Amino acid sequence: MPELLELARRIAGQANGDEQIEAYVSRTRETDVKVHAGNVESLVVAGRSGVGVRVLVEGRQGFAWGGSLDDDVVEEAVDEARDNAAFATPDEFQAIASPDDCGGAVAPLDLWRDDTTTTSTDDKVALALSAEAATLGADERVRAVESAAYGDAAIESAIANSLGVHAATRRTTCSVMSFALAGDGVDTRTGYGFSAGRAFADLDVEVAGRDAADRAVRLLGATQPRTRRLPIVFDPLVTRSLVAIIGAALGGEAVMKGRSMFVGRDGELVAAPGITLVDDPTHAEAFGAAPYDSEGVPTRRVELILDGVLRGFLHNVTTGRRSGRGTTGSAVRGGYASTPGAGARALALVPGTASPEEILAGAGEALYVQSVSGLHSGTNPVSGDFSVGVDGLMVRDGAFVEPVREVTIASTLPRMLQDVVQVGADLTWLPGGAAGMTLLLGEMAVSGS
Repeated sequence: MPELLELARRIAGQANGDEQIEAYVSRTRETDVKVHAGNVESLVVAGRSGVGVRVLVEGRQGFAWGGSLDDDVVEEAVDEARDNAAFATPDEFQAIASPDDCGGAVAPLDLWRDDTTTTSTDDKVALALSAEAATLGADERVRAVESAAYGDAAIESAIANSLGVHAATRRTTCSVMSFALAGDGVDTRTGYGFSAGRAFADLDVEVAGRDAADRAVRLLGATQPRTRRLPIVFDPLVTRSLVAIIGAALGGEAVMKGRSMFVGRDGELVAAPGITLVDDPTHAEAFGAAPYDSEGVPTRRVELILDGVLRGFLHNVTTGRRSGRGTTGSAVRGGYASTPGAGARALALVPGTASPEEILAGAGEALYVQSVSGLHSGTNPVSGDFSVGVDGLMVRDGAFVEPVREVTIASTLPRMLQDVVQVGADLTWLPGGAAGMTLLLGEMAVSGS
């Protein structure tokens, strides 16, 4: 990465007069393989690189990007950013990171694994085919695999600005996944399984195949349950999605714009006592881990909800200044073509001590939610209204009994946080910015037949 950091510094060094410049440079290599019925449906091996430039002059921000690291493209991006700044509306809080924002130790994270980039494409294709075979072989009731896939990414980035802040990071991630089909006709059920890691050697196709088959087969014969109120047990994959939605509502931009259910609730009890929600990008096992955020500020563990009490929000430099609380090292970007927002990288509920089996045993008669549909359309991040379709299984005496389908569960996210009874010990880091675990809620409205 030295050449990326040197380029970022060279761009930032072009600042003149009362101008400030920030340069974000990245280089990515990706492989995506999709297979079906023993054949390769698609194969993409691609690399891309580019630069994003922010220019600030008296509170006016100009931004431009280029999809290449060639000198002429870089210079054009700088010129366009300068030009855009001249037409921008002044914002007294708009800023780039300063050395004062960068206090604290830098987490010693090693997030790069060479074998993700050195493993041959043929071996990556073979792994995807093996995942398909493992799914078909896991249970005789699996009649087909809708798709199996392998994907990886190796990302290197560097950032520098004219105030003297500079940082470089690199990371690899890879995963293999499978979608099983069990049953026939209207009783066809699907199940998803995966294995993820930083290194190619971390991946286990047997785990991916078995989980996909199990999750499809156990839904065979599903019917609609009767309408009532029931305790709800969320599968770790579902909990991950719920936590991510809650985390988005705790982002500084959403809060500053009044687009969050948590506006004005600082210091209030917003979740059940004992519930703690943190974003910790310094956790090496999190796939979103990073030693620096997207403005070059060292990341840190941020407690958002502590023992049920709302303690803070996720801020980048600008939202931190606007709120008066300062950055939390939580700047995030979609890549070189975007400016930094504020959001989570490694969001998780602090796990409890109960295993999934213990949670099921103590749930009484409950609904285990294995998958949801319409999650984003059925959730309002401002009011917190929550109504989604789910598939799952009824729970009695600590065991799964009849499977259910075409069920709607409804509540509000603030009420759901207050209704958490147990957080499982099965913390599971998943690709993306949030972790999952088994989660028991006291009750929700369940609409069926």
